[in-house]
Amino acid sequence: MNTLTMGILAHVDAGKTSLTERLLHAAGVVDRIGRVDDGDTRTDSMDLERRRGITIRSAVVSFELAGATINLIDTPGHSDFIAEVERALSVLDGAVLVISAVEGVQVQTRLLLRTLTRLRIPTLLFVNKIDRMGARYDSLLADIRRLLTVDAVPVAAVAELGTRAARTVPFAADDRRITEALAERNDEFLVRYLDETVTVESCRAELARQTAASLVRPVYFGSAMTGEGVAELIDGIVELLPRATGSAADPLQGSVFKVERGSAGEKIASARLFGGTLRAREEIAVHRGATQYSAKPTSVQVFERGGTRPVACAPAGRIVALRGIKEIQIGDQLGRPGPGGGGLFAPPTLETVVQAKDRGKLYQALVQLAEQDPLIQVRKDEEISVSLYGEVQKEVIASLLESEYGVAVTFSQTRPIHVERVDGVGSAHREIGASDNPWLAEVGFLVEPGAVGTGLEYRVEVEVGDMPRALHTAIEETVRQTVKQGPFGWEVTDLRVTVTHTGFAPPATSASDFRRLVPPVLLGALEQAGTTVHEPVDRFELEVPVDAVAGVVAKLAESTAVVDASEVMGDQANLAGRIPVARLNAFESSLPGLTHGEGVLQTTFAAYQPVVGEPPVRARTDGDPLNQKAYLLYLNQL
Repeated sequence: MNTLTMGILAHVDAGKTSLTERLLHAAGVVDRIGRVDDGDTRTDSMDLERRRGITIRSAVVSFELAGATINLIDTPGHSDFIAEVERALSVLDGAVLVISAVEGVQVQTRLLLRTLTRLRIPTLLFVNKIDRMGARYDSLLADIRRLLTVDAVPVAAVAELGTRAARTVPFAADDRRITEALAERNDEFLVRYLDETVTVESCRAELARQTAASLVRPVYFGSAMTGEGVAELIDGIVELLPRATGSAADPLQGSVFKVERGSAGEKIASARLFGGTLRAREEIAVHRGATQYSAKPTSVQVFERGGTRPVACAPAGRIVALRGIKEIQIGDQLGRPGPGGGGLFAPPTLETVVQAKDRGKLYQALVQLAEQDPLIQVRKDEEISVSLYGEVQKEVIASLLESEYGVAVTFSQTRPIHVERVDGVGSAHREIGASDNPWLAEVGFLVEPGAVGTGLEYRVEVEVGDMPRALHTAIEETVRQTVKQGPFGWEVTDLRVTVTHTGFAPPATSASDFRRLVPPVLLGALEQAGTTVHEPVDRFELEVPVDAVAGVVAKLAESTAVVDASEVMGDQANLAGRIPVARLNAFESSLPGLTHGEGVLQTTFAAYQPVVGEPPVRARTDGDPLNQKAYLLYLNQL
């Protein structure tokens, strides 16, 4: 099998989609190279993508290149769509990270390579726009090594840099600049290098081995607009990035990384096959966390020559589009559990209220959009709200709702999403026949704090065999749903819930009895234990001119941020610390004025910290189970 699944990643506007078009042209998939400015690129299919010139949804295209089958995933470059990047990374064999020769290393570039490095995904760096005025070579390489990776190894020089005549000058495989970098990372190769017994072939083989092991990051130069340097990059893709290793004879193993809806409203799931063979209309096991269900795809299509083609079966290494599985979700594992499944980036920490004339139509449309992005949560109470990574997502959601569902919307101001954590130990128990229990069910819970980052740990201390499995399932599912709204209305996380009592009255008791009883009992235990509301905090890294440090530090203090590291390098200062997400937008807006437009801010989710002062309360969507009268009225209206 000679198949490679690779991603192209970049900070927004570095030329990633233009490079994709150039590769498609080189493979003979397109006769004419599309331009982002003209809105006719192959992988940007959304109207908003064409209008804004940015990639929002990951696009898959497959083609033959130099004897290899390439599955290319074009991923978003804007930080608001980091969830799309996460899903693409989970299925890659290798990647190309695009850097602008003019703008250089940018915030998103650093975040992306940091993640690629953590996942040990073999990566080639492509410095684009060498033909643009202001393009850099030596200073940019220094920035790449300082800000991105010390493992960057240039494989070419550039002549007439920054002019329309700019061209690349590839190094020989045994060039000293390459061989010395390889020798630093392999003692055996170092001995041969010192003995002067290395050959061109052995250098190429060692470069491929170290690239595949993520020990080095070869740096290519060129221009996606003119095509200069792209042929050398193609050679690097084919020679240096590793191929898929699964076999069609292995047990089936695949991962769903994208779900969208077709013109008729049907679900279409894109999945990478790591092993085995997937056949249309053949029943397969699908895993989602600890649960499993059976499914039978009615149609299997493979991506091929820029499009898709229906097939009876698809082997390992291919990207497939599946139809006919109504339950399918992003992150589901086909066959036996294997690679993939996400978890690389934190969930969104912001939310906004969405308003439209037809609330029912709006809610249904948002639910369908959430199917395509599992990190987006939709809530409905007196208002309808959705979670976000940033402000640009508002425009995307508005565009999708109007173009695909005919719903015009407006948004409220974005606000941070808080969580609750348990303070101590609490318990609650209601027996059948109790005055505050109108249902034919009995349940009791013990709640305790869990370690940070563990989410919900669910335990059962009662004898499972005493009650039908369906009733136990109803209890667990309702517990998981109930903790999404704690006493203050925020999700309760990092806790242990133990079932201490169960009881039922056969044959009258049904699952709905437990689904109604669990919320007031569990919330009673949480109220006894006590919960503290926590707010999201981001880790920040900030580069500012030295003469701007005083003003920036004062603004950080005003934003209740904490600076825990600082360093001065020449005329630049680097600051690091933590800042509450609720204060981040205002600080970021003030940064250009404080730094003469030279401040560079990079943030990543760090943790949740207790809210100081009066905790914010979130409107409930569950009828308030702690208020029996209101709760019963809510249940009667369902």
